[in-house]
Amino acid sequence: MTIIRPFRRTCRQFVGGSYLPHGNHGFIADSRFAKAPGQYIRAFLLIQKDLQEVFHYVEPADENEECYSYRIHELLMRSCVEVEANCKAILSENGYIRPGDADTRDANGYSQPGKKWNRNDYEKLNATHRLSSFQVKFPVWYGNHAVRTPFASWGPSGRMLTWYDAYNATKHDRHKQFKEANFGNLLDAVAGLVALLSSQFGDYEFEGPYVTYFVDDTYKSDGFETAVGKYLRIKYPDDWPDNERYDFEWEKIASDPDPFQSLQF
Repeated sequence: MTIIRPFRRTCRQFVGGSYLPHGNHGFIADSRFAKAPGQYIRAFLLIQKDLQEVFHYVEPADENEECYSYRIHELLMRSCVEVEANCKAILSENGYIRPGDADTRDANGYSQPGKKWNRNDYEKLNATHRLSSFQVKFPVWYGNHAVRTPFASWGPSGRMLTWYDAYNATKHDRHKQFKEANFGNLLDAVAGLVALLSSQFGDYEFEGPYVTYFVDDTYKSDGFETAVGKYLRIKYPDDWPDNERYDFEWEKIASDPDPFQSLQF
């Protein structure tokens, strides 16, 4: 059985293989799909702008991945805070209740983000958003590490996220762990944020008329498409099981009182 109604804050592959078939992208712009999504996009765009400024001083290259500085540390902190904010928003708006916690869902089915939610809770999004299959490509890079798979370790290989561990280590003990706030971990964190946003909204930026970049022949040969922010490139998961793919015509369900459904964790 396919998915006949979109999940809140969830963009996924349709039965035909596309992510946003023509005429079926409107659900992302619907005000019931996500609370204040533009705030999350704007936060990312500022991070991307500041990252490009760092590129003026640190060349995007394999040999510079161990570079660290206060500026890189700051961007790593901001990027990971946004990763957490997006994870909490997806969980909350889909009514997630951590086992053992009180049921705090409101009339709309949203739950109150738990103060103790952590990576164990966030990792549940790998099953619902297939985060470990997202690949993010830096368009200017010298070396072999242009393509990042930030959530790969949430797949079969394990559970640790090196860049997220670096964020926590330097947050709690910057004096001893400062070197962990390095260029490579920053880039993985930004890639993780791009993957999370793409898994919710595709490349929609919630400003002005919607223009899809999913059909993009510029770099068609490498399989990557333009990501939100129009700088980084992204490769969406193409391995969704048939029974977990979307199969609806948005125009036919858009007028329903609530055309969306909540994820089950």
